Amino acid sequence: MKIIQLLLNGAAIIKSDIFEDNRGFFTRLFCQKELSKLHNSKSIDQINYSFTKKKGTIRGLHFQKNPFEEIKIVRCLKGKIFDVIVDMRKNSKTYLKWHGEILSENNHKMLYVPKGFAHGFQTLEDDCMTIYFNNEFYNPQAELGIKFDDKLLNIKWPIKMTAISDKDLNFESLNDISIVH
Repeated sequence: MKIIQLLLNGAAIIKSDIFEDNRGFFTRLFCQKELSKLHNSKSIDQINYSFTKKKGTIRGLHFQKNPFEEIKIVRCLKGKIFDVIVDMRKNSKTYLKWHGEILSENNHKMLYVPKGFAHGFQTLEDDCMTIYFNNEFYNPQAELGIKFDDKLLNIKWPIKMTAISDKDLNFESLNDISIVH
């Protein structure tokens, strides 16, 4: 696995080694030994899987408030997504900065999302499948969200939004709420 640090402190791209032959390929999705450079958590407490039918769908931006913050490792297993993270750590030098990365079944990249970051994605193809490795259990009472088109963040989504959940659509903007760490 190759780890590429991003400008957002603590966030990284993980590029899997691919072992390919006439049968197809083999790759690791998770290796604690290799990923220990990024974090010291020894557990993956929850693995989530999403299937998104329609190109242009946005999921997010979600995060959990302290002390239920979670580390995520996100990979697109089928299709192609624009994966976005936002640094919500008030004392961070990259506070409220965002990064977007194309993850696809073909590029074998994963996005490492540290604690204190909001996360979301937009599907760039129909029928996308995404897997998330989380080091904490989901706590619905601790979930927070940011409006996907928040003017303060000004995220450059690659294509027009075609679908979003009512919950995600109705998140408030950063100017209207105080959801920082």
